[in-house]
Amino acid sequence: MSRLKTRDSVTFQVGITIFLTIILFIIIIPFWRVIVTAFIPLDIYTKEGVSLFLSPTKWTWEAFTQLASHTQFFLSLRNSGIITVMGVTISMVLTVPLAYGLSNRSLPGRKFIIGFVLFTYLFNPGLIPNYLLITGLGLQNNFLAVVLPPAVSVYNTLVMMSFFEGLPVEIKEAARLDGASEFQVLFRIILPLSKPILLTIGLFYTVYFWNEFFTPLLYLSDNSLLPLPVLLRNILISASLNEFVEYNAFSTVAVESLKAAGVLITMLPMLLVYPWIQRYFTKGTLLGGVKE
Repeated sequence: MSRLKTRDSVTFQVGITIFLTIILFIIIIPFWRVIVTAFIPLDIYTKEGVSLFLSPTKWTWEAFTQLASHTQFFLSLRNSGIITVMGVTISMVLTVPLAYGLSNRSLPGRKFIIGFVLFTYLFNPGLIPNYLLITGLGLQNNFLAVVLPPAVSVYNTLVMMSFFEGLPVEIKEAARLDGASEFQVLFRIILPLSKPILLTIGLFYTVYFWNEFFTPLLYLSDNSLLPLPVLLRNILISASLNEFVEYNAFSTVAVESLKAAGVLITMLPMLLVYPWIQRYFTKGTLLGGVKE
């Protein structure tokens, strides 16, 4: 019987390994193709198209140079950084107290508040009411128009609430017996124990605000306020319409290479940040998603 179990477990492990290897190749091959497309010289692209591999001597940075040569590139890069920092800060400041309050089972009206929060998650007000609200507040051409509407994610709040509920109640009660207020319990006891979920939810918000495209396109008409994704979109549209003449793009790089370079540029900050918090990511997601 034990030999049969061992054989079944080995078969299961081999099957999982093969399945995950296939998934890995499904992810890596398109990503590698984007990298090759971004670095391929124009003459090779014109004659041969995009091959799976490039000779080490035939790579070129021309697509990145063309994008970075835009007069507003670094300004848009700064704008994306400002939007991301503002958005993550405001979202965490609002999400943490909300999740902590809802994790308290003795909170008066807790079920009603949770139901109200879930209602906003299931029934979105839509684009037109949001637009009328933002314009009514006079937030056009203001970064607050980008960071305030999605400041509190219901999903992130519920995940963080589940994490807080999983912390030992005895720790909170001991702090309260020592005379600590709820704010002191939160900032001195709960948050130091919640690094995994804080980094995980912070990563979710960071990815969202860094890649935010539609909201800035809707509310930011001033070119000096455009974030990087919107600027890259404008450059690529101009390139596709043969309007990228001032940078002489078509004589040195293909439009597809510009698109691939834009994808890599927007991905680069997340690729640099993720390894630093990867060890907390799985732990924070699991602990926040499992409810005892």
